[in-house]
Amino acid sequence: MIVLVMTVLLTLLAVITIVIIRQRSLFAVVILTGVYSFLMASVLIVLDAVDVAMTEASVGAGVSTVLLLATLYLTQSREYPQPRPAIIPLFVALGIGGALIAGTFGLPPFGSADTPIHNRTAPRYLAKSIEETTVPNVVTSVLADYRGYDTMGETVVIFTAGIGVLLLLLGRRRRYSSETGEEIQGE
Repeated sequence: MIVLVMTVLLTLLAVITIVIIRQRSLFAVVILTGVYSFLMASVLIVLDAVDVAMTEASVGAGVSTVLLLATLYLTQSREYPQPRPAIIPLFVALGIGGALIAGTFGLPPFGSADTPIHNRTAPRYLAKSIEETTVPNVVTSVLADYRGYDTMGETVVIFTAGIGVLLLLLGRRRRYSSETGEEIQGE
């Protein structure tokens, strides 16, 4: 049953990706990326990564969609058709995709219990986390101590992206004269 659900979700993700690539309406692209994020959150739930799924749903589908819609509203952007077909980017994308798929052939089978993460890393964290970190919760000790720099980097990336979007929104704010109805450029 899980294989069927994953097949359907991954097929929908591929279809939405193709539709996003073919779209010329930026509004439709923003909405479809929100749908993509919800489908990706569903995939993560099937993979038993509920914490990551909740983050994907809230940040990917929620906050990002709202900020992108606000940006479209303030900038009134339109995407113009390209004068020539983008054949080189297509070949680059297909080449990278092929390399990524080829790289998966060397991975252990999905769910295999004899992978290095299950034999060395997880047992060590469970056995030594309280002793080494003095934190009684193993998940907290992994995220805040063992992977502290990684977590800090993720936080910095999200913070920087949020500040960038806010600066974009503030910089493109438009004012209209109440008397003439004409646009006055922002400060």
